[in-house]
Amino acid sequence: MSEGVNQDFVGRTYPPSGPYAVSAAEIAAFADAVGADDPVHRDAEVARAAGHADVIAPPTFAVTIAQQCDRAYVMDPESGIDYSRVVHGEQRFVHHRPITAGDELTGELTVDSIRMAGGHAMITTRTELTAGAEPVCTSTSTIVVRGGED
Repeated sequence: MSEGVNQDFVGRTYPPSGPYAVSAAEIAAFADAVGADDPVHRDAEVARAAGHADVIAPPTFAVTIAQQCDRAYVMDPESGIDYSRVVHGEQRFVHHRPITAGDELTGELTVDSIRMAGGHAMITTRTELTAGAEPVCTSTSTIVVRGGED
């Protein structure tokens, strides 16, 4: 039940998770899945000619790593989140540079807000993805924990 969502988690930052290795094969598979046909996602020579070290991921690829980072919060028994009641509401990305094959990314998740509305909890989290100390992407996600039908 969303009323069980622990609102004291606002501002909590989880320890960094990862590293998450990014491969050219994963990037190509994701590009296929989302219909991204730019050759910079599959051909290293084309990507290098465009100024990249290797193939680069489509911008929404960041969700595959950010959601792995979100897991620490969503599965935290003290969070009060019933995952069977979760609906993904919104996702935003700010890319500081493209995600590139060969990256070893680390993600740090912060619970930015929890807002109750109509018996539902709307939770916004932010994941900072980095490669070493270099910022790569800020992923912001809003999930809705649907209220119970009492």
